[in-house]
Amino acid sequence: MIVFHNVTKRYYIGQNVVQALDRASLYIYPGEFVSIVGPSGSGKSTLMNIIGCLDTADEGEYLLDGQNIGHYTQRQLTHIRRRKIGFIFQSFNLIGKMTALENVELPLIYQKVPRKERQLRAMEALRSVGLLDRMNHRPSELSGGQQQRIAIARALATRPSLFLADEPTGNLDSRTSEEIMSLFHRLHEDGNTIVLITHDTEVSLQAQRRLHIRDGRVVHED
Repeated sequence: MIVFHNVTKRYYIGQNVVQALDRASLYIYPGEFVSIVGPSGSGKSTLMNIIGCLDTADEGEYLLDGQNIGHYTQRQLTHIRRRKIGFIFQSFNLIGKMTALENVELPLIYQKVPRKERQLRAMEALRSVGLLDRMNHRPSELSGGQQQRIAIARALATRPSLFLADEPTGNLDSRTSEEIMSLFHRLHEDGNTIVLITHDTEVSLQAQRRLHIRDGRVVHED
């Protein structure tokens, strides 16, 4: 499903060049649960941004579902993000003025899903994460774990082919982290492809396969 071949990414800060990825190569099959682990500054965030079509490589190839998207336009990349990728972030990225239901519905609005179907899909997603009874609550009325569940429901409602999670347990206590990881295991058991970016070794070990990144290169896997 995902193939990186010698992917390089540089950022220019003033007169300085930062090599965020240095000929990174990896593969991820459909239906796999893979964690990508590495220390701060290792290139994890850049890797996630390119996998999620939020950024593009300077060199090398990125194939998603067999398509080389290296030369796609921003409009084409936006279409892929909306149709294929469900994002789950450490900071939840919920909109405070919206209810849980409205937050889950939001990406479906961008997909131009009709209102009735949109609400049904959002409610089903909330039911699947055990929060249908909180659908009219705003983020400030929910715990951190509940907010992350809402974020997972938002991704689930779009019916993506890939779930991309960036430090999804980073702001949660250990008990809540276990609950969130149980949700990811359930998603995986349902046949979904999951890529989880983390610096937490214990979290990374829960994946089916683990990739290590250091200094912008995927150095080994286990």
